Amino acid sequence: MTNKNFLLLTLTASLIALSTGASAYETKAKNAILLDYDTGAYLFTKNHQEKIAPASMSKLMTVYVLLQKIKEGEISLEDTFTVSENAWRKGGAASGGSTMFLKINQEVKVEDLIKGILIQSGNDACIVVAENIAGSEPEFAALLNETAEKMGLKNAHFENATGLPHPDHKISVEDLSLLARHLIHDFPEFYPIFKQKEFTYNGIKQGNRNPLLYSLKGADGLKTGHTDEAGFCLTGSVERGDRRLIEVVAGLTSMKERAEETESLITWGFASFENYKFFNKNQIMAELPVWYGAKSTVEAVVPDMVIRTVKKSTKNKYGAKVVYDTPLSAPIFKGDKVGEIVITYGEEEKERLPLVAKEDIARMGAFNRFLANLKYFAFGK
Repeated sequence: MTNKNFLLLTLTASLIALSTGASAYETKAKNAILLDYDTGAYLFTKNHQEKIAPASMSKLMTVYVLLQKIKEGEISLEDTFTVSENAWRKGGAASGGSTMFLKINQEVKVEDLIKGILIQSGNDACIVVAENIAGSEPEFAALLNETAEKMGLKNAHFENATGLPHPDHKISVEDLSLLARHLIHDFPEFYPIFKQKEFTYNGIKQGNRNPLLYSLKGADGLKTGHTDEAGFCLTGSVERGDRRLIEVVAGLTSMKERAEETESLITWGFASFENYKFFNKNQIMAELPVWYGAKSTVEAVVPDMVIRTVKKSTKNKYGAKVVYDTPLSAPIFKGDKVGEIVITYGEEEKERLPLVAKEDIARMGAFNRFLANLKYFAFGK
């Protein structure tokens, strides 16, 4: 029979703890999420899994697929795509929507199309990309859905490359935040384009509509959106020091309200939460007794660095204990799980993490095991 043992540990203020979750923050947005880029912690959510019309925030997925094709070597920045009459009619100057002002049969460099989508929000640029990659916009939408599924987006369905209204074209703000996280992580060489404030094409200069770029230090992306159904929306990101927050808000009533609410939410996030290093990689947490081992103990270590996002006002309420089954019996190999570290918040258990052996512990030979048994029966240890 095994016995469950534990060692209590005290966590100092310099160590990382776990997020307590819900907060008292309020927003006028109908849907919202605030995400820590590094830890993935949700700092704030409001109807974050509801499927909504994404408007032009949908173009982030179009850009993701295009950048993926470039990264895989199928397309280069210097390649040119042809503007069809369909792209011009549905997304060009005559359409009345956001446009790059492309012309029929014009050959456009892929690099310019990326800027036309991200900075100018060109519907024509999106359709040009879709038709030149997949042959048609419906076929490209199928590729978007396939990519979203592989990415783990659970509440996303695409019917077009632009985000123009369609009853079945929906996504959640949670999925948009995860998509933004992927864009930043997967394509760092292209991410600086997201913060460019203006772009001129065909002699027409247009400014980036992202209000955070003009009001918040460290703002560097990602995409605004607006339709009557979606309201005023934004997927945004701000980096300060070694931290980055991603937010998505939707359902606001005006550009002014969008600017105010997005700035307020992300400012609150930086002020209220912080990332802390809980444990270093291979940090020794305990020496655990080993039965029949060439050594009588094994050092139990945390296999990977542990960083979590916590509310600043609660970080001193966390503790930890090491839990293990005894006896641990040799042989033990480096990397074998030998116990767990349990993170607590007050009396509540928040998370369990594995502890592994720092080194191999060989098993005693038969004679030494006999002596160990004799010692145990004679002295109880």
